[in-house]
Amino acid sequence: MKIRDWAIDDRPREKMLHKGISSLSDAELLAILIGSGNQNETAVQLSQRILQLANNNLNELGKLSVKDLVSSFKGIGEVKAITIAAALELGKRRGSCEPIRRMDIRSSNDAYHFFYPLLCDLPYEELWVVLLNRSNKIIDKIKISQGGIGETVADLRLILKAAIHSLATGIILCHNHPSGNIRPSQLDDKLTDRLQKAARLLDINLADHIIIADDKYYSYADEGRLNS
Repeated sequence: MKIRDWAIDDRPREKMLHKGISSLSDAELLAILIGSGNQNETAVQLSQRILQLANNNLNELGKLSVKDLVSSFKGIGEVKAITIAAALELGKRRGSCEPIRRMDIRSSNDAYHFFYPLLCDLPYEELWVVLLNRSNKIIDKIKISQGGIGETVADLRLILKAAIHSLATGIILCHNHPSGNIRPSQLDDKLTDRLQKAARLLDINLADHIIIADDKYYSYADEGRLNS
């Protein structure tokens, strides 16, 4: 029986999508790399035999050369063998990499210093959002819109879609005032209120809305204008 004839949840690619990559065995992961088996074996069966040659140990598998794989297994050509070697090398290099340390934002001043390089010299308005996890560490920053000298347009759907996609629990909104006046406009107030109400429905916290003008900033949180 070919893999395409298996139940959907048993096929390696579909299983990964439905149950997560950690649910796959080493043989199933290897089968995804090689893509197909031979006339007598599925990709998974062939992968199981390859692992048996390496005593079911990925470190031992990494010691096999491209020539070893090609000469030992029908259905493994040079391209597939190189793919296996490249994947194992990536895994080895990943182990030697240090995790990226995410910056955290604990105050309006932190947010101001984070956004200032992005917005300080612009002659037009830009609206950005920072996505935060539960520890207030930055997941991502996204430019939502770019406008004219006087104002920019915000689409709440784009902001909340980005937050949901990144599994963010908090967001900080920021835009600049090229005029140099840090006081929020009526449109700024309306945006802040609408976003806070919409985010709350999704259990996402609007931690602040920062307005940058030259070397000054306005914080809705510091001014007590965000309802807890």
